[in-house]
Amino acid sequence: QVQLKESGGGLVQAGGSLRLSCAASGRTFTNNPMAWFRQAPGKEREIVAASSGNGGSTYYADSVKGRFTISRDDAKNTVFLEMNNLRPEDTAVYYCAARDGAFYSRSNERYPYWGQGTQVTVSS
Repeated sequence: QVQLKESGGGLVQAGGSLRLSCAASGRTFTNNPMAWFRQAPGKEREIVAASSGNGGSTYYADSVKGRFTISRDDAKNTVFLEMNNLRPEDTAVYYCAARDGAFYSRSNERYPYWGQGTQVTVSS
């Protein structure tokens, strides 16, 4: 059974930093894309960042470019999201996702594997 488990969320002041982790179990995703999405109350789920298999290519939403960094430790079957200079508008539940193949997608419908989410709250 494939499981993705996020950790690292919490409450932080604007300008602060958090590091999210997502550990996969049940299969390896070394050569497969992994991504981070987020969903704020009353809004649709949106992509934040994505990494192709082996991390050769990455994508960032315009709203987080220069502040967030996605990375992966394939030996540990884990993907990270380093978030710096956080803003109140970054407040959301953050989800880790994975898919088969080699290339990431910006559509949440293309990811069959999801974690349960971790809450990130940024106070002003």
